[in-house]
Amino acid sequence: MRIIVTAGPTREYIDDVRFVSNASSGRMGWAVCRQALARGHDVQLFSGPVCLDPPEGVRFEAFESVDELYGLLAGALERADCLVMAAAVGDYIPAERIKGKHKKLPKWTLELLPARDVLVSLVPLKGERVFVGFAVEAENAIENARGKLAAKSLDMIVVNSPESIGASQAGFRLVLPEGPARELGVISKERMAQILLDEAERLFEHRREA
Repeated sequence: MRIIVTAGPTREYIDDVRFVSNASSGRMGWAVCRQALARGHDVQLFSGPVCLDPPEGVRFEAFESVDELYGLLAGALERADCLVMAAAVGDYIPAERIKGKHKKLPKWTLELLPARDVLVSLVPLKGERVFVGFAVEAENAIENARGKLAAKSLDMIVVNSPESIGASQAGFRLVLPEGPARELGVISKERMAQILLDEAERLFEHRREA
């Protein structure tokens, strides 16, 4: 398969030195890349700012903002069979970007607006491609994940908790459009990547045969 993997956080600048972001380490995306390369897949990695060197053998491009990530994916998706959306895409962007550096004040209210939903924006381009999503959920995890499956035209979604951010292992659940959620327990991100790829390969082969 030709696989695109996204990883890491997005950054949305408030001014020229401050930004809104999140604590994603990129480790889950890196694990998917390593396991996909070991299986002989062609892998392209798009990553936000992380403290990791790209795995040897991937084609790598960096992004910062949500819109930058969308632009990369919209341009590359035509040449891909599978998208693994492991990046932690921010939900909000500043209403405006201030030039220079905002002066320190006793009090400052920052207005945020909803960011583009990258996966929803890519649905018209999906075709027969396998789409894999991730969801960090603190409550009503499976119910929320099923809603995202439908809204984002996902073939599967990996659910974990906020405690997984930056960790080498976590409690994972795999949710598909049909059937109960698969409770995977606490496993390494490398093992989660293997399970994810097993399912993605199965779906890809099924669609190719059809």
